[in-house]
Amino acid sequence: MENTRRDMLEKALFGAGYAGLRALATGLPLAAFTRPLSALAQEMTTCTAADKANAKFLILSTSASGDPMNANVPGTYAFPDMAHALDPGMARTDFKLGNQAVTAAQLWSTLPQWALDRTSFFHHATLTNNHANLPKVMKVMGMTARQEMMPSIFARHLAPCLGTVQTEPVSVGAGEILTYNGRGLPNVPPTGLRDVLTRPKGTLATLQQLRDQTVDKIYGALKENGTPAQRAYLDSLAMSRRQARSLSDDLLGMLAGITTDTSAGQVLAAVALVRMNVAPVIAIRIDFGGDNHTDPDLMKSEVPAHATAMVRITALMEAVRQYGLEDKVVFAAQNVFGRTLKKLGTTGRDHWASHHVTVMMGKTIRPGVIGGLEPKSGDYYATPIDSVSGRGTPGGGDIPFGETLASVAKTLGRAVGLPKALLDTQISGGKPVAAALTV
Repeated sequence: MENTRRDMLEKALFGAGYAGLRALATGLPLAAFTRPLSALAQEMTTCTAADKANAKFLILSTSASGDPMNANVPGTYAFPDMAHALDPGMARTDFKLGNQAVTAAQLWSTLPQWALDRTSFFHHATLTNNHANLPKVMKVMGMTARQEMMPSIFARHLAPCLGTVQTEPVSVGAGEILTYNGRGLPNVPPTGLRDVLTRPKGTLATLQQLRDQTVDKIYGALKENGTPAQRAYLDSLAMSRRQARSLSDDLLGMLAGITTDTSAGQVLAAVALVRMNVAPVIAIRIDFGGDNHTDPDLMKSEVPAHATAMVRITALMEAVRQYGLEDKVVFAAQNVFGRTLKKLGTTGRDHWASHHVTVMMGKTIRPGVIGGLEPKSGDYYATPIDSVSGRGTPGGGDIPFGETLASVAKTLGRAVGLPKALLDTQISGGKPVAAALTV
């Protein structure tokens, strides 16, 4: 029974006939194993919904806990009555996002500078304060076409351009939170992924052998029916036996490093799935303090969780850089809602529908702060936003308060390579913010 479950998972990850593993083992595009001879004549022609040159993988951290991720970022230290822990990690600290000087908790300044130079903090509202509404937030609170989730919209249109094994996003430790075409998607625990892919006689362990078998088979087909151009194309892309062996050893070593299903394991699993070209969008969960209504001096959960979160984000960004993926991956963190900034002081934080911060990192992200805050109803609200400058504009701006979540979705969509015209058909309301993007 256990072997059957493992086989099913492996086939789900790598497709019928292990097409994804064959693509990984040979270096050939996935299309070569779904329509071989025609694919060898020309690369994929189905990349129509995104700019292939700018298409990115998305690693999305999300949670229904409503973590206080919004409470200590750039923009929240400009108001003296906002609550921050007295711990040194939350001390007011000046640092730079690219050329922009900002002030935030000291912990945020500990991220690698190259990553900070690709980071935007986007102030907005999620318009809900209910834990159970994470699926609604993923559907941009009713603003997506056919009630599809934002990660699934991105995945559907990115998959042909990235040549991933599957179109659906994958949750690797974030929980069973995603749907695709209305169908619930399972959660894949990082240690379960490790166990499936590092089996002594598993296909990943025999990647070199799979490479030889596959290349020989394709060469045989081309000898019978192929053209010189097709054979030349195969030669230009085919991975050598040495490269296949090195990749196998490298991936096995990386997966063996997964020892937990916590965010530490999720980060490694997400990068491994990107390296294996499994899915366009990978969901994980990096904890920033959870549901901290009662959190004396904000020291029980908020401070230690923030410290761990910085370690996890650093590990993620360094891993994508180590494997040459830093220009191919966008990381974003977005939860169901934010937390109050003033109301309870440092005794804890309540749910807050009116302010949240989505963090985005990647090559296509312009460093800085988008939007802002204004005092309202005894606490602070996200402001409307100017879509060109990205400035928060109380009482103005062409992105009203109620459309700031949609603007986050459209901005992130542009960052992963989707055109504005497509995003406008999939997400109503809001505008992409030009100041947050390098594209």
